[in-house]
Amino acid sequence: MIGDELALAPTIGALERLYIRLMGVPVNGLRIRLRRILPHCTGQPHEILDAGCGRGVFTFELAKKFSTATVVGVDMDKTQLATNRAIAQKAGLANIDFRCQDVANLPYREEFDLVLSVDNLEHIADDHRALHGLTRALRPGGCLVLHVPGAERRWFLFRFRENFSVPGHFRPGYSLESIAGMVTAAGLQIEKIFYTYGWLETVSNNISYAITRAEAKNRPLYALLFPLLNAMAWLGRNSRPDKGAGVLVIATKVVREKS
Repeated sequence: MIGDELALAPTIGALERLYIRLMGVPVNGLRIRLRRILPHCTGQPHEILDAGCGRGVFTFELAKKFSTATVVGVDMDKTQLATNRAIAQKAGLANIDFRCQDVANLPYREEFDLVLSVDNLEHIADDHRALHGLTRALRPGGCLVLHVPGAERRWFLFRFRENFSVPGHFRPGYSLESIAGMVTAAGLQIEKIFYTYGWLETVSNNISYAITRAEAKNRPLYALLFPLLNAMAWLGRNSRPDKGAGVLVIATKVVREKS
């Protein structure tokens, strides 16, 4: 089950542990992004960076998918990183290294074959600088898999308007054109770019947000409704919306010939 490593967290109770074992990570928006993004993490990378790893769900999935690679998860939340390390140890994922680092000021230069960044840029004031840092971290020929919120989202049920206003966001999101321009300006070649969150996914995510307000509120009600919301989103997993609440970019760092 996707994300069931979170059941190994030392800070949760027995009932929550059982629920996660049965259902996987019970966060609808995260499950949508996992289904949309992980299939595009491909190839045979040896060094992988999960920039802004949070609870480490993508980090754990990448470590399992690329078992011979080293996966580095970076975040600024020291408490969360300590929990992530405990989970990785209990899960036997020895190829993970969690580090306390700022995504806006990464120290890496051409160290990674694959860099993943999921819904981080909107949290960073100087997002252009952060994107250049992600690019520097890539080896020539390496791949950046980048997901950001869309500038607008479909609300109940068909009308589009500005995306969620979430505490900690410097901007609601990006249009496909604006993020494409930023990625190109950072020196990357775009291989694929498209909107995510189709109609069913967005409706299920809107309901999730109405319940939790993105702050884990009303947890008992959400636990009851999550299986239905997750199933609804799963049915829409293959849609390719003309406009959606997320944007996924797959880009490569160009190998420059020596003169």
